[in-house]
Amino acid sequence: MNLKIALAALLLTASALASTLPDFQQPLSIDSEAFFTDLQSSNVVYERNVLVQQGSLNIRAERLEVDGSAGKGLEIFIASGSPATYSQRMEDNSLVEAEAYEIRYDRASRILIMVGAAELKQSGSLVQAARIEYNIETQQLQAERGENGRVRTIFAPEALPQPEKKQEKQQP
Repeated sequence: MNLKIALAALLLTASALASTLPDFQQPLSIDSEAFFTDLQSSNVVYERNVLVQQGSLNIRAERLEVDGSAGKGLEIFIASGSPATYSQRMEDNSLVEAEAYEIRYDRASRILIMVGAAELKQSGSLVQAARIEYNIETQQLQAERGENGRVRTIFAPEALPQPEKKQEKQQP
């Protein structure tokens, strides 16, 4: 009985530690309704209702191609959909959300490249462009317009300090 309690405590501790690890140190899982792999070229294609998860990082797409030819940990994920989406909780607890017709995620450099009606949202601000490149580590981004288009940025307003409420005097 004591062994079962010790094992349960160990499992709870391990899951608590896993949730505090940075996303990139957690296991990466991919779920889909179908997949095809070419073992010689190290390429895999997942199709229909694809979900990639690594810690708080989530990518959803209709199709995902994984180029693993560079080796383990160096894969390039190419998610496509109408749109494909990305979300991740950052260390400061802010949520980054993005969508585009194609999202390319370079696992080694931790860079996202979004192409086609790309949008990136963080802390109430929004960037819209034909192409957005976002470095997850440094949180730097670069946006480019498409033909006849523009880059649009909407900044969240600053929170204004709330005036203090006057306390009513109570009569004795």
